[in-house]
Amino acid sequence: MKTRFLALPLALATLFFSCQPENLVPATEEAQTISVDEMIPVGEVFAEMTLGEDTDKGEQAILARTSGFTETYESGSKTAYATGSVSFSSGTWSLSDALTGTSSSDRKYSSRSIRMRNSGYARMSFDMDNGVQTVKVRHAKYGSDGNSTWRFVVSYDGGGSWYYLGNTVTTSSTSLQTVTVTVNSTSRTRLGIMKTSGGSNRVNFDNFEISAAAASASASRDNNMTFGNPSSAGSSSNNYLVSRNEYSYAYDNSRGRAKWVSWHLSTAWMGSASRQNDFRTDTSLPSSFYRAGSTSYSGSGFDRGHLCPSADRTYTTSANSATFYMSNMMPQSPRNNQNTWNYFESYLRKLANEGNEIHIVAGPAGQGGTGSKGYASTIDGGNIDVPSSTWKVALVLPNGSSDVSRVNNSTRIIAVNIPNNQTHSTSWGSHRTSVDYIESITGLNLFANISNTYEGTLEARIDNGPTN
Repeated sequence: MKTRFLALPLALATLFFSCQPENLVPATEEAQTISVDEMIPVGEVFAEMTLGEDTDKGEQAILARTSGFTETYESGSKTAYATGSVSFSSGTWSLSDALTGTSSSDRKYSSRSIRMRNSGYARMSFDMDNGVQTVKVRHAKYGSDGNSTWRFVVSYDGGGSWYYLGNTVTTSSTSLQTVTVTVNSTSRTRLGIMKTSGGSNRVNFDNFEISAAAASASASRDNNMTFGNPSSAGSSSNNYLVSRNEYSYAYDNSRGRAKWVSWHLSTAWMGSASRQNDFRTDTSLPSSFYRAGSTSYSGSGFDRGHLCPSADRTYTTSANSATFYMSNMMPQSPRNNQNTWNYFESYLRKLANEGNEIHIVAGPAGQGGTGSKGYASTIDGGNIDVPSSTWKVALVLPNGSSDVSRVNNSTRIIAVNIPNNQTHSTSWGSHRTSVDYIESITGLNLFANISNTYEGTLEARIDNGPTN
């Protein structure tokens, strides 16, 4: 099988560097402080670095798929660099340009460690079924070889696609050092190590340790504006706030549509209710406002495009019906609404089904789009502005409580801005952008309740994680 190495910002990593004295190496080096002024996007998981002390060595491996383990590489043997599989205590691993080293020049805690060269890797061939909280490994230079760099890698689809995890690590010491990465995955996960530079210089790895993810918290129905009111909406006719149980939104009467809609998604909001299709006027808006009716989009060439999707609210019939108020619609080109936009909606529900909760805000931007009948800047006699693009931002967390306080630099935020035209396919990933960009084209303040410690980093980042 040809392995694909991709990249994503999925979880933030905390790396600890320290030295561990052992019989094969000189006295312990001084702990080395590594400062990182900003998260480094390389199409992978982002990493934040601090210090830690290595106090455990020679731990026994524990066979597990839902429990953590420490793989000491003592129970398997591979004497050649050619790609092959090895059975260790934790399970089967795939090694390429890597072997189990037993010489006096191999840095190790007991009799064996992994020795890797060139662009080699050592990867689990099994999954942690319920996800991974942290991964830890010890590394050192082999013998008198020069420096090398390496990365953790991670797969969420049984080894079909691999992504870099954390920042690049430099191995410059002959004393085993420890690197710990916080993964925070809640679905099946497998991990490994890949050498990224240093050519024929060899690196030893030992005591590969996984801490399994804690049991997932129950899904809940949270406040739809947990992370703030993006436009400080209130009673103004062009920034009019409506909050209902299923979602909240700000209405712009001058444009005949919402400025934004905000909602919370988890499996607690989903059930077996069928799609109601009862498009209707939202009478919660003042009667003095323009209020679109079920036929206001008729003959325009644009779909009545949901902001809060029907399929995100299926726990009761009335909840699903609430998504069909025309105030929850915007004029979308059919290929945008039915393809790109639809597939992104489905992906977010997939994340919810994997044990996550998602805080979402979506809306229109600009004016003038192209539907099935050509370009238009307004519809319904000029009462409804047609957007030039449609945007959505989604903040993803494992199910839990106190969501605002759980956000950190590892939190995944996905932002998309999709042109409102007829050129789309099913792919949404190519339309990803930053929250900062969405704010620049809308004038909104999204996720304002995120701590200032993290907001700048998260909102400047462009997601590059999985898309299916």
